[in-house]
Amino acid sequence: MKITVLFPTATEASLFAREEVTTVVSGVGLTATAYATLKAIYQHQPDMLILAGVAGVYPHAAHKIGDVVLVESEVEGDLGFQTPDGFVHLAHLPIDMDFERRHRLYCPHLPAGYPLASVHSLSANTALSPLVDTRDVAIENMEGAAFFHVCLQERQPFLSLRAISNVVQPGHDDWDLAGSVSALTSALHQLIDRLQSDHTS
Repeated sequence: MKITVLFPTATEASLFAREEVTTVVSGVGLTATAYATLKAIYQHQPDMLILAGVAGVYPHAAHKIGDVVLVESEVEGDLGFQTPDGFVHLAHLPIDMDFERRHRLYCPHLPAGYPLASVHSLSANTALSPLVDTRDVAIENMEGAAFFHVCLQERQPFLSLRAISNVVQPGHDDWDLAGSVSALTSALHQLIDRLQSDHTS
């Protein structure tokens, strides 16, 4: 089974090494990720493409720093307009009432019965943005929506794995980058073991 893993940064990739798996450092942000995702699909032609990185957790979510989650859906959280009354997401404008169909991207490849929790996520180029509507999401990151969009458009099987490194709250400095990268690496190996086992069974 051909597997390629995209990491946003070299730090997130630093503990992972696996001979039969191709790794790519995509760069941070939606634009860099869109380009790297498309390039990885055409260069490596993987059976499964995985985005693996850290993420922030919103205070209302039932997860904590050090947890690792699979991402069930992504939304580009800062796609919209700044108005005199504040930020309005494109999905909430009268011209586009179908938020779920047009603006939330779902992963159809989540493995059945896998022990990790699956979450809804929000992507934005500005971390800790005060503009976004966080009510229906648990975590934030800076790459996932672009990754989901390209994979869905190209009909590329994909998964997204995130380890929680921080709380999404301005002024909250209780980051655990080293611990989250370690947890991410362990969970990534377990996920790949599962994928390879399912592929050969």
